[in-house]
Amino acid sequence: MYDILMKSKRRQKTINKRSNKQSNKRIKRSNKQSKKRNIKRKYSIKNARMISEKRYNELLNKKRLTNKEKKELDRALFVKYCKCIKKIKYSSVYSSGVEYPICMSTIYNKRGKKAPKGVTKKCKNYY
Repeated sequence: MYDILMKSKRRQKTINKRSNKQSNKRIKRSNKQSKKRNIKRKYSIKNARMISEKRYNELLNKKRLTNKEKKELDRALFVKYCKCIKKIKYSSVYSSGVEYPICMSTIYNKRGKKAPKGVTKKCKNYY
């Protein structure tokens, strides 16, 4: 009789543990969903880390780049592009909508580099 009672108590404990785990998973899922609804954070382009001018010119003139150097150069070009857009966008000299082709030409095309896809959309995450 004692064995039967112990087995039933063990079963109840395992059932309770399972139900607790399932309810905890539900709670965690609901917390994750609420975090996704937050507004995307905007970053300052002024505080972006830049490589030195000497290093930048060195990478531009180099024929073959390693993967690390490519990332460095892409990041530097992106920061310069965003800064250019912000300068022209808020100046009263140029009309609105002109900043994108001007900066694309000066930063990427004249340096002989191809602009990455969606670079203007990424730039909107920076102020």
